[in-house]
Amino acid sequence: MASLLRNLVRPGQRCLCLHQRVTVQALNSKNFSKAAESSATTSDQKLGISDSCLKRLKEICADGSFLRITVEGGGCSGFQYKFDLDTKMNEDDLQFGKDDAKVVIDNVSLEYCNGATVDYHTELIRSGFRMLANPKAEQGCSCGSSFAIKLD
Repeated sequence: MASLLRNLVRPGQRCLCLHQRVTVQALNSKNFSKAAESSATTSDQKLGISDSCLKRLKEICADGSFLRITVEGGGCSGFQYKFDLDTKMNEDDLQFGKDDAKVVIDNVSLEYCNGATVDYHTELIRSGFRMLANPKAEQGCSCGSSFAIKLD
């Protein structure tokens, strides 16, 4: 059963389905571009961007748009990630990446995923943006879009 769940859960996440917890091995950091990880206003605010995310953003953001990430209450674990394409910057937005592949997140949302990595993943049945290796997330469901906050 554990090996079956390992195939369903993304690396760095825990699965709470079927009343079992299975921790999947952490992501291999060499898959992500260190150049894409940037600092916004202070060194303790960072968001990594994978090479596949940068590539996809360059393809779909040629019109000057960018990927906006928002963390909202909801989902099956308490919080959920929301990914949208946007063209309007807000006052409290922080920018990561480069102008042709930009990720924007507001200060409040960054508090819930500071240190995580934004990725673009393609499977046979779906493709999309996802958040990986969120150090602020304690657990999540197999869908990968919801998570619970780690209480320190």
